[in-house]
Amino acid sequence: MTKSKLTLMEAYMVESLRCKGMSIEEIITLVEQEDADRLKEIEPRFDYSVLVKAARKDLAAFRSALSDGYEVKFVTFNGLKNLLRMRFGKEEESDYAVTETGINGLRLQPHELEQLNDMLSSNWLVINDGSGAIKVELNMPAEVTPSTGV
Repeated sequence: MTKSKLTLMEAYMVESLRCKGMSIEEIITLVEQEDADRLKEIEPRFDYSVLVKAARKDLAAFRSALSDGYEVKFVTFNGLKNLLRMRFGKEEESDYAVTETGINGLRLQPHELEQLNDMLSSNWLVINDGSGAIKVELNMPAEVTPSTGV
């Protein structure tokens, strides 16, 4: 079964509401009721009419995304750091080191690692080195070598 997909901004909205103590069921209910104003009262940083509009396109997929997990369509580098903070409470420097192409030294519980793997877009690779520390690196295609024309 493929995971439902959310945009990075939709994921931010969902995770910010979860950080404020809302359950998945409460978020789904308010989105289904199209109560963007109530959502904004809980977390004023976002325009939840965007989330309501996106959910309205395919309510079953939205419910599935929140209940069963979701993949973010495309995660930027800053998006990765924000999702780690919002979803797992992990902060740069204290919980992981930033590298040129990702992060290093992240420690997650097995269920959190599974959630991270499920939610990240294909432009990221999650590498468990066996010591308990996790690297998340940009998934860069191999460099293409120019043809010699021979």
